[in-house]
Amino acid sequence: MRKKYIKFGLLILCSLTFILFSSCNKTSKEKEKEIKIDLSIYEKGDYFISPQELKPLLGSENLILLDCNNPKIYAKEHIKGAIGIGFHAFSKKVGKPGDPGWGTIKSKEELAKKLISLGIDNEKTVVLYSDLFKGPGADGRGAWQLRLAGMDNVKILHGGSSYWKELGYEMTKDITVKPTPSTGVTLKDYDRTFMATKDEVFENLDKKMIIDVRTKKEFDGSQNAGEPRGGHIKGSKHLHWRDLLNENGTLKTPKEIEKIMGKMGISKKDDFTLY
Repeated sequence: MRKKYIKFGLLILCSLTFILFSSCNKTSKEKEKEIKIDLSIYEKGDYFISPQELKPLLGSENLILLDCNNPKIYAKEHIKGAIGIGFHAFSKKVGKPGDPGWGTIKSKEELAKKLISLGIDNEKTVVLYSDLFKGPGADGRGAWQLRLAGMDNVKILHGGSSYWKELGYEMTKDITVKPTPSTGVTLKDYDRTFMATKDEVFENLDKKMIIDVRTKKEFDGSQNAGEPRGGHIKGSKHLHWRDLLNENGTLKTPKEIEKIMGKMGISKKDDFTLY
């Protein structure tokens, strides 16, 4: 199954499952011990890191933790040691939304400069997260962009900060974190097989499935999120990206995701584009 993305990598349709045994009268530590998350059985399981795996890494020189929330949310609370990078840290922002190239991934040279400034290299573990219920899921987009550039040391925090807090893990307001620039980073040419240009989408309007993962209001024409034009691409189907998540921000099981996609007439063998 090959999936292409226009500008935004909001969805990573990897399979992820977990076994959760808990009750309301147990402490967070007791809940943590009973939670078992197995990512190894999934084809793209290495895209994720669990809160339990991340917690002991906090404070390590080998970890770069990036908060992709709105700066206002970051200032209110974030995981200790996280660097706030906002929504579009790795995207071009010259001009305004709708202008040619706006919101697409930076050039390889510019991206390398940005990563170096954040202390990122090819060896340290880079983890991105966001509050999936207070933002557009920019951690997924950022991780997708870095994966395009060959950064296989990049991971997404499973469940984001909402699941982190559900486990009783600490948040802070400390914003004194200042990254130390790395000595360099090596990027590969972008993997174009996981991207779709505007021209490619236009040429295949009646041939390949297109899925609009924004809110239903945006799909129907709302421009409240800053879109220069209202509406959706002709022939596209709607699937809000949060429909693939559980109430705590974790991904639904593989069977649940397959069922959701199946109702839209999509199977694992299909080639489709998300935006």
